[in-house]
Amino acid sequence: MSQRRSSETPVATPTSRPRKPAATAKKSEEKSTEPAWTVDDASETYGINHWGAGYYSISRRGEVVVDLTDRETGSPHAVSIPKILDELDARGIRPPLLLRFPRILERRIEELYHGFAKAISDLEYGGMYRGVFPIKVNQQQQVAEEVAAYGRRFHYGFEVGSKPELIAALAYLKDSDALLVCNGYKDEEFIDLALYGQLMGLRVVMVLEMPHELGIIEERSAALGVEPVIGVRVKLSAEGAGQWAKSGGEKSPFGLNLAQLVETVERLRERGRLGWLQMLHCHQGSQIPDLTIIRRAIEETARIYVGLVKEGAPMGLLNLGGGLAVDYDGSRSTRSSSANYSIEEYCHSLVDAVKWVLDESGVEHPTLVTESGRAMVAHYSMLALEILDVNRFENRDELSVNEGDNETLVALAEVARGINADNLLESFGKANRHREELHENFLTGDISLRERAVCEQCYWRAMTDIATETQKLRYIPEELRDLSGLLADQYYGNFSIFQSLADSWAIDCAFPVMPLHRLAERPTRQGVIHDVTCDCDGMIKKYVSGSEVTEALPIHETKENESYFLGIFLVGAYQETLSDLHNLFGDTHAVSVDVENGRVRFSREVEGDSVADVLEYVEHDPKKLVDQFRELAETAITEGRITAVQRRKALEAYRNGMAGYTYFES
Repeated sequence: MSQRRSSETPVATPTSRPRKPAATAKKSEEKSTEPAWTVDDASETYGINHWGAGYYSISRRGEVVVDLTDRETGSPHAVSIPKILDELDARGIRPPLLLRFPRILERRIEELYHGFAKAISDLEYGGMYRGVFPIKVNQQQQVAEEVAAYGRRFHYGFEVGSKPELIAALAYLKDSDALLVCNGYKDEEFIDLALYGQLMGLRVVMVLEMPHELGIIEERSAALGVEPVIGVRVKLSAEGAGQWAKSGGEKSPFGLNLAQLVETVERLRERGRLGWLQMLHCHQGSQIPDLTIIRRAIEETARIYVGLVKEGAPMGLLNLGGGLAVDYDGSRSTRSSSANYSIEEYCHSLVDAVKWVLDESGVEHPTLVTESGRAMVAHYSMLALEILDVNRFENRDELSVNEGDNETLVALAEVARGINADNLLESFGKANRHREELHENFLTGDISLRERAVCEQCYWRAMTDIATETQKLRYIPEELRDLSGLLADQYYGNFSIFQSLADSWAIDCAFPVMPLHRLAERPTRQGVIHDVTCDCDGMIKKYVSGSEVTEALPIHETKENESYFLGIFLVGAYQETLSDLHNLFGDTHAVSVDVENGRVRFSREVEGDSVADVLEYVEHDPKKLVDQFRELAETAITEGRITAVQRRKALEAYRNGMAGYTYFES
């Protein structure tokens, strides 16, 4: 593989095409009249000033930089991501590579707490705020440890939904003022662990998801001699919005309906345990893009809270769940990949809605709790990848068709040679009809493989010229609008979507993707990014361009003997957790990057999975595999297929492959 361009190398200018006939020459002259490209144009093209949220931007050198405020001096420090890659390359660590920025995680927690503190102060709200991080959003050890460390001064806690998550939280949470909210289905062992956590001084709240869980809690609390603190999760009539709208509302699979809620209150009252009930919890879903929908659900929740207080429950904790969205596409809209509000606006709206309902009802203001996970960690990580190869459909070559060739092939070539602004729709229709006829002729054996190849050459030449002409039109006919996407180049990146970008494949989430360098150059191509898995779904289908979502990415020509790197941003939420071993591509390398006293510091270098690692995940024994391969090689010697020296080299190659990275290596 070629060596990476040093970040000190001056940015190169695009190479010019060989001189073409008059029409192309004129096109080239028109292109030269375009205004000079600047990094400001790049910022707008890729929308980084919108979705980057102040953490990511483009330097005057045309490189993506990340703002890592110096931990010692507090001064801003913009670090070049290409320079980070150079430094790691010198250490033998190459993409695909997950870069984590702990300072961004810390700043997100700060922004959330400052947002609520300001809203509480401005609105004269009588309660306080306590946030909890849902471990399910990113269960990596580093994340849990850093959330606990950075959140301690704010009493930031954890939300868990399973026994393994509870076990992790119990180990990392050292703050008796922080909440440990236990959601999810609970067996006796889960409940015992939660009660032991309470005994040891943690502020544990077990939230009822199903009515029968109360009986288990009663039984285990009596056995351990603990008075538990419980909450109830309630199903709201208001649904959320976006991809996860159905996780809220009356049809939600989790929580109690209002009839079950009243029955639970009556059961607690009858047994003298109503004092256990201290939290009301609702959840509208993840990534809710519209603030008005959030507020409507909060008002309903506040009404239910008022009802529980009037029933005699002590309450004091109002858990408003998750939903705080990430503006993945930077459009600040109600699209599912966006959010029409900021963190500060979100905090103000929640506090205002609760205060309005409770003041009207004369109920004391409770401590507000939210379970914002996605918005805390999405910006925290990015994936750097290298482009391995490019495949193009565009064709501007001379057509090798003569008058004596197949009649339909000649007709197709005539169409391709005669494209102009006045016959675009007619030429488009003819080209597709001729191509379809030639395809049928090939299937019946009436034309040769070589003739079929020339057919494709002519067809893509026609599509290329039609697409070029449509760019000059003020109105593009509907039939021609998909041509740009059809002609987009295929850029093959050294990564696996299924391992590192699961939501791109599963739900078409539009993650920001852009070149990490050469941004002082105009991108002259349109590309679609494919991964290295043998799967047609292994491609990124949506791209952020400006504040729009498109089907292709503005991208640069790759250069001989020079690496080309892309970054995929906002991947800190769920992507590591949802990863998949498709084609047995494992975890990528991961490195944390920080700045102290003006110097970039790398920490927590985590090696990506080796081939042996992923084989063990799917129950292969690497030692047995080596033994079986050795037997195969020895049999080959016996049969005279290979020599003893070849056997030794083959075995070395097998062992080296077993120990190697699952991705392409230089």
